[in-house]
Amino acid sequence: MSKGFDFRHAPGHLIRRAHQVAVAIFMEETSGFEVTPVQFAILNALLDAPGEDQVTLARTIAFDAATFGSVIGRLEARGWVRREADAADRRRKRLWVTPEGAEAARKMRRSVGKVQARILQPLADEERAQLVALLDRLVAAHESLAATVEQA
Repeated sequence: MSKGFDFRHAPGHLIRRAHQVAVAIFMEETSGFEVTPVQFAILNALLDAPGEDQVTLARTIAFDAATFGSVIGRLEARGWVRREADAADRRRKRLWVTPEGAEAARKMRRSVGKVQARILQPLADEERAQLVALLDRLVAAHESLAATVEQA
């Protein structure tokens, strides 16, 4: 009988390892852009919702609001994002993708498509769809639970 916990088969460990694999593949495929997965998500979320405020955007991409400002600062320094205070509430910061940022995001999409294919490559087509559906369901359920706890 084993004295330790079999972490190698624990869902949390496997999810962490899968995340490590996903980030490593992302960094390989997008190396020419010097961008992180979070930065790519920010650019694409802002293309869908120009002028979004920082707090809402952080929530949308599920990123820690406390460190979000520094990530935005790096995108701003590259000329990919523009940040302005909201006219009605100067504490609230609104964000837009610049034309340069939109072009960079457009150019990255092919590489990011390759990332997704490489991540799922070891699986059969049916397994790929099943994995994505299960991950989506898992995340949605936990987000729903978190929202319920926040409202209580």
